[in-house]
Amino acid sequence: MTPAARLAAAIEVFGNLESDRRPVADALKAWGLAHRFAGSGDRAGIAGLVYDALRRRASSAYIMGAETPRAILLGMLKRERGLDVEAIARLADGAGYGPSALTDDERKALETADLTKAPAHVIGDYPEWLEPHFKNSFGAAAAEEGAALASRAPLDLRANTLKVHPDKATKMLSDLSPEDGQWSPWALRVKLAADAKSPPIHAEPAFIKGMIEVQDEGSQLAALFSGAKPGEQIIDLCAGAGGKTLALAAMMQNKGQVFATDDDKRRLAPIHDRLARSGARNVQVRTPKSIGGEIDDLAGRLDMVLIDAPCTGTGAWRRNPDAKWRMRPGALEQRQKEQAEILDRAVPLLKAGGRITYITCSVLDEENGAQVRDFLKRHPEFSVVPPTEVVKALGARAEAFSKAARLSDEGILMTPRTTETDGFFVSILKRG
Repeated sequence: MTPAARLAAAIEVFGNLESDRRPVADALKAWGLAHRFAGSGDRAGIAGLVYDALRRRASSAYIMGAETPRAILLGMLKRERGLDVEAIARLADGAGYGPSALTDDERKALETADLTKAPAHVIGDYPEWLEPHFKNSFGAAAAEEGAALASRAPLDLRANTLKVHPDKATKMLSDLSPEDGQWSPWALRVKLAADAKSPPIHAEPAFIKGMIEVQDEGSQLAALFSGAKPGEQIIDLCAGAGGKTLALAAMMQNKGQVFATDDDKRRLAPIHDRLARSGARNVQVRTPKSIGGEIDDLAGRLDMVLIDAPCTGTGAWRRNPDAKWRMRPGALEQRQKEQAEILDRAVPLLKAGGRITYITCSVLDEENGAQVRDFLKRHPEFSVVPPTEVVKALGARAEAFSKAARLSDEGILMTPRTTETDGFFVSILKRG
């Protein structure tokens, strides 16, 4: 397929998103099944265009003065891809299987594109209803933070120190040219071009042998900041597929015990194969029972409860830009309720002096600092471990990280704009 034909296909897929109200992955899959002539490179190129259009949907529509799939895709080429008008006109010239030629109005809109007077939610490319929430979290920097969350994410890997030193993992992945992470001692980063196919990480010998795992650097830091130590008794209360469980097991050098559970047993399904591959021997998976009670025997025994809390996922928009436009106001209220419940559920599991590591992949204060403040009101026997102490886990990188991240009385907030990670909040709550 020509670049112009890929653009036309992306406009078609984007239109299907609107008309069928389906997730982007489903729409791309359906298009691929209906157009089997398209090769893997074509499908990757089309997906890249669609995802970039979702990332810059509001600002692209603003530039073009219209919210049609065509307008959004054309505006994205200017806003995200940085193409000039003539380059866009060559893609949309009406020839072959490409889009019809630019109209005079479209050309003028592209030539005069200017976001100077646009509202913050347009510059930041997030839903208008989230405007007060973003300003509550970021103040005057709301638009900049939103724009960073709309950027394209790299591929981050975690070297599994149970099996390999990060330097050796880098050498084994030399064909991908990974770079060392900026903060995490275990992180390797692979930067991807806009039209690049995702590398087949799962086919790499280093992955097959359990030496690496796919995990954003911010997620790695969240595990690191928990301070998990060899010999401790720990539970990952929202373990899901086990990304942080595996990181904890490596930190503990297979000594002590990590209990992994989740309210939804379906989310736990991948953890078993990942554990076997990783070489982690100190993890016990507790599958939820229909009548509950799967962790009752742990009451008062644990050194730490790690809560990777259910949240709106605003911090992960770089990887899932579709989610921000599908999110509805009621979701925030529901997540806040769930977060409070699971925080309270953690308390009886801890022994004296134990701690809760509270983590979200959200940038909204309602799910982060406010949730911690409310918890402390309900449980005055807890206090926040000062973030300045927590970040010392980074060693020589602690000072630079402290200047980059947002450290508050309640915890640590990482964002793509400040730390070049996904958006993560971490708070360590210690029981007196």
